Amino acid sequence: MYIYLNYSMSFSVTCLLKKQNRLLTAMSIRHRSQRRNLGKPPGIAKTLEERMEEMNFKDPKIHFKVDIGLPSPQRDKKTETAKRIEFIKKLKCNAELEKLARNNELPVSMDEISNDWSKTNAPLHIKKVAEYYGIFEHLYGDAYFTPYIQMDISYEYNSKKVPVYRGNIIKPIEALNSPEVNFEAPENTLWTLMLTNPDGHLHKENSEYIHWLVGNIPGGDVNKGETVFNYLQPFPAKGTGYQRMIFILYKQSTEINFSSIKSVNEKVDLAKRTFSTFDFYRSYEDIITPAGLAFYQTDWDNSLTKFYHDQLSMKEPIYEYDFPSPYIKPQKWFPLKEPFNLYMDKYRDEKQIAKEFLIRKLRKTHPFQKPEPPLKYPNAVPFKKTTPSWLKLEMKKERLRWGRVNDY
Repeated sequence: MYIYLNYSMSFSVTCLLKKQNRLLTAMSIRHRSQRRNLGKPPGIAKTLEERMEEMNFKDPKIHFKVDIGLPSPQRDKKTETAKRIEFIKKLKCNAELEKLARNNELPVSMDEISNDWSKTNAPLHIKKVAEYYGIFEHLYGDAYFTPYIQMDISYEYNSKKVPVYRGNIIKPIEALNSPEVNFEAPENTLWTLMLTNPDGHLHKENSEYIHWLVGNIPGGDVNKGETVFNYLQPFPAKGTGYQRMIFILYKQSTEINFSSIKSVNEKVDLAKRTFSTFDFYRSYEDIITPAGLAFYQTDWDNSLTKFYHDQLSMKEPIYEYDFPSPYIKPQKWFPLKEPFNLYMDKYRDEKQIAKEFLIRKLRKTHPFQKPEPPLKYPNAVPFKKTTPSWLKLEMKKERLRWGRVNDY
């Protein structure tokens, strides 16, 4: 009997040891697999920034920015600095200006500030804004230019001028007619002015609509130029958000024959107005040089409905998000721990629910009397003892103007 018990105990101990060894082996394998999934330790593995740089790497021998604009004008910085210092000294010595400044009565001429800015830092500032809005990237790819020629552009709407700056918002109803464009240029020079929209093509992706193109402009007088494409007002479709309307001014070295692309028709043909600024520049790159830039943003308004029907002879396109219907789980016989009314409303028609809320609201509305004043202390008003809990919650929400009551 003693030998039998000893043998059984040793057998059970060996079984336990084997199970323990299997468990340790499984845990070590699982631990190794987890370490293998975690990847390399932080000191050896690459950071997220390094991985993103590696994924978005571009060879500088192939991908580099090219300046296609006018050369920078020569400026005598020493003379400009000396004039500025002398001007500041005169201001500091003027006691009357100091007195006006202390009394907050010093007049400041915004025209002088704007002129000074346009002659100094305006080209670099406009270039930075254009890069931020992706204008160079979407029109010229890897090319860019510095707009050294400043343009004064404004629309006329309701006997008022609506100026074009650098990304300001102008509605389509304010840009019905062609704008007034002014810029300083020598008499014996030729220019080309274009207005394009890279965001509003209705059929082709990464395509533009040319809204205005005037070439062979003599001495900066746009009215004397050759109209290649008549002016077309912006027409952003409903639901597409803001679109960029970009003015670009080119300097010509010689006169250009635009007969191959010229399309001056009263009827609007969107197919002929499909345009590519990149291809246009490549075809005339030996003659034209980008010199000026201005743009604004526009979005849909009510005036475009008539424009689509009358001018384009088409149904107005409307873009909307198509949201999938929300998932509703199957009904249960006994939905525990769920509000009775909210649970049942999930499986009812929403229009019927809205009708019930509206009828309940109209019962308390009198056409010739003022509405009842709200309860001063709504939570202090007691409920009847026979009122069920779900109805108490609904009444409490109605008193406090919570939930779906505010929607009707």
